[in-house]
Amino acid sequence: MSDEATQGATTAPAAGTATAADEKPTAPRTSGDGMFPRVGRWSRGYDPEQVDDFFARARVAYEGPLEVSLRGDDVRGAAFDLVRGGYAPSSVDGALDRLEGAFVRRERAAFVGKRSQQEWMAMVAERATTLYPRLVRPAGARFAPPEHGHGYAAEDVDAVLDRLVAYFDSGAALTSAELRTATFRSARGARAYAEGPVDAFLARAVEVLLAVE
Repeated sequence: MSDEATQGATTAPAAGTATAADEKPTAPRTSGDGMFPRVGRWSRGYDPEQVDDFFARARVAYEGPLEVSLRGDDVRGAAFDLVRGGYAPSSVDGALDRLEGAFVRRERAAFVGKRSQQEWMAMVAERATTLYPRLVRPAGARFAPPEHGHGYAAEDVDAVLDRLVAYFDSGAALTSAELRTATFRSARGARAYAEGPVDAFLARAVEVLLAVE
């Protein structure tokens, strides 16, 4: 398997990242001997046993039949307990991002091999249209405010969504990684958006961008 999925682990050097739909995607590599960088002894990181188990299962799934494989959204939904001295979350999250991309490219290659690139793009376009209703809402009104407490600053979220609009309307530069790593200031009341709906929407947008990268 290639190093695509765990680039950044201390014993896993990176490999190339071919993205053409007609190329055979490289398989994600597991975390080997559990050598992701760890946080300090008294800091909290992801549970190493859970992380290693997930990547081991991901490898088996990737090398098995596509019909029973994990999907990109399965990887995106992975969650691990926080324990003292665990794996550094940034390193594991980066590996999960690459793993998700690997599964999406595998799905794309299989789809195009059986059908066509044109049909794949039509399917992606259909997914993209589900994002439009919220994108065309005016700034400040794209999501509901949090029912209580803090949320994401609406101004920051709108700035990211405006970039997504420009991507769809005029082909402006934007990557799934930029969406995935977007951060927002905290705000309250009418100046904030509830975090859950924003996160869910951006996850769907990431899925669309990954499908064409």
